[in-house]
Amino acid sequence: MKMVHWMSVGLVVVLTGCGNTDTAQNAATEIVGSIDSNYIADSEPAGAIPVGDVTLVGTIGGSPEPFVQGLAAFTIVDPKVPHCAPEEGCPQPWDYCCKQDQVKDNIATVKIVDDSGSPVSSDARALLGVTELSTVVVEGTAKRDVQGNLSVAATKVIVRSGE
Repeated sequence: MKMVHWMSVGLVVVLTGCGNTDTAQNAATEIVGSIDSNYIADSEPAGAIPVGDVTLVGTIGGSPEPFVQGLAAFTIVDPKVPHCAPEEGCPQPWDYCCKQDQVKDNIATVKIVDDSGSPVSSDARALLGVTELSTVVVEGTAKRDVQGNLSVAATKVIVRSGE
């Protein structure tokens, strides 16, 4: 309930600064009166991170050539999307040719960056000891381009063993 109160105070302050005090107070009261407390948490969960900062897990793949030549970069696919089995007729299981409809919404490009934010110009396979279908956890800053493609400028990578 304290959170709802502070939200209304903040809203009144913002709206008051924009003009009519009576209108601002009425708007704040109307909004606060409509808040459903079933969706308001009593405390903030631990480990919240800024919107652009992410930690993702994925399987290297999504195309016949998931690694970017000359850069420590590759694509990952959400582990919930199974890669193709040999009997499904795909040339390589990591190209997900049998699941492309699922891959398009569950893929990200990972670019490993140095301290200055520049891409590392080294082969990711040699740098990290990974291959197609390796599972990795990446931490970095996420960005979507105008087409909706997700990319992560990764500052840390963990290679899961045995996956």
